[in-house]
Amino acid sequence: MQTIDRHRPLRVRRRGPGFGGQSVPAIPDGVASAVGITTLAPAFVQAIPTLDNIVGAYTHELHAELVYDLCSALVREGFGTPETWKKCGETATTFAEHAIMSAIGEGRWNLLQRNVEYHLQVSDAVEADGTGAPLEDGQLVVTVECGGAGYLKIGPAIDALEEESEGLGAAFYWALTYALYRVMRIYNHDDAMQYEERMREYAEDDEGNREQYEFPEIAKALPESIRKSVEQPHAEQIGDARRLLAAHRGGRYRSWITRLRKIQQLSRLRLPQSRDLPNDGGYDSPPLPSLIVAFKDHDAVVACFDEEGQYMLEGSAEPAVGVLFCPQKPEEVRHALRVVGRFLALNQELFQLVEELQEWEKRHEGTRRDRAEPSLRAA
Repeated sequence: MQTIDRHRPLRVRRRGPGFGGQSVPAIPDGVASAVGITTLAPAFVQAIPTLDNIVGAYTHELHAELVYDLCSALVREGFGTPETWKKCGETATTFAEHAIMSAIGEGRWNLLQRNVEYHLQVSDAVEADGTGAPLEDGQLVVTVECGGAGYLKIGPAIDALEEESEGLGAAFYWALTYALYRVMRIYNHDDAMQYEERMREYAEDDEGNREQYEFPEIAKALPESIRKSVEQPHAEQIGDARRLLAAHRGGRYRSWITRLRKIQQLSRLRLPQSRDLPNDGGYDSPPLPSLIVAFKDHDAVVACFDEEGQYMLEGSAEPAVGVLFCPQKPEEVRHALRVVGRFLALNQELFQLVEELQEWEKRHEGTRRDRAEPSLRAA
């Protein structure tokens, strides 16, 4: 039967080759006359057939029919054509990968590659700890995993917004933080504060070495406007942010606020992921951060992440996105595409904002971007 080549990141589970994974070596013609070999009788008139043209190993795609069903579904949704199928050598996985990448778009893909490391996979199993938990018959899962986080230095933008109007920088920060929390995991001052709290608890329990502990003191690293508002109730933070941002929509920094509003709109779309994704007990940690939000290069938030990032890759993390679907059910295919599409669209707006802030800082601060690459970002 025709095999389906395996291309990363789009893949389905594959059984290993036959014969214990080893090919049977070919036996050359004229084996009876090979050097060092003698026979007790003359060679038989009828030649012994060789194994040169016999397949000594084979591969088999488990649930390969699901990939063909997915290809059909992608065509129905307008993400592929018969001409594309021929260009892909009539190989299902190549076609599906090409169709999905075409839907993402080259411009968006290049933007993401410059800023973050995402891996999109379609599989018939949820993998954790190097093993796969098989799905029910007829199901596939699409996942987006983060292998390297993006980076946003937001301190200069906060200072500029505060000069424009008191509280505007804090409003921008809180609105962006809460919008991103709805869709992805980020690492910001709150995560750093939790790390500092754990370090202080460790020090209290370690009486013999208590004096040797150094604490990052995150509160001192916060901009003044954030420090003033960090203890505000959530409702007050959001209410104040909404009013201030609306009042300055047409101001000097309207392009930043416009991108922020698009991120907020995308984050509010109700596109639930699969609650029955079989990951209970299978993953060691929540999703890896897609974005590190710091106030300055090498500040206390970055220092805390550098410490925690050393251990984030030691175990298996949940995917940033995970949706189960049945390729034979058009409504489930469309839902999976919408979930992935919303995630990528939000990331597009986010990293366009990140690059816009970076360019603004270069023009107005006269500083070069210095992205010290901690362990996870360089992974």
